[in-house]
Amino acid sequence: MAYGEHKYQVSVTWTGNRGSGTSGYRDYGRDHIITAGSKPAIAGSSDPAFLGDASRWNPEDLLVASASACHKLWYLHLCSDAGVVVLDYHDNAEGTMLDDPRQGRFSQIVLRPRVVVRAGADVALAERLHHVAHERCYVANSVNFPILCEPLIEVGER
Repeated sequence: MAYGEHKYQVSVTWTGNRGSGTSGYRDYGRDHIITAGSKPAIAGSSDPAFLGDASRWNPEDLLVASASACHKLWYLHLCSDAGVVVLDYHDNAEGTMLDDPRQGRFSQIVLRPRVVVRAGADVALAERLHHVAHERCYVANSVNFPILCEPLIEVGER
């Protein structure tokens, strides 16, 4: 694993000019396109509560997804190193945002990963590794609100 500084470059291009720019709060669209290198573009907008398009990803969705994916990637890495064979992983993560007109912010994210491990796996270790994954998660270490984890470990087939 390479240690040091890593940079991530993305471009966000606003596509919501309806002809009069930002002449009024309801006069412009919140749509945008997020790109990074040769990766597929992400169609973004704001949350529908803020006049956005519900069919597009919003920044809040992406923040919750980032926390969930970062935790998952660390967890799978740790399980692989520890000899815990994970057969399936699905997280229904939920973020809570406080909508204050002066300073909106997230109050928490709750990860609810359902993990299926191979029969014979050390289930207690599989559960403990969620705590280690949380401690190492770059996203969890970068935000100023709690990210909680409520894992469910199940045993699958050999």
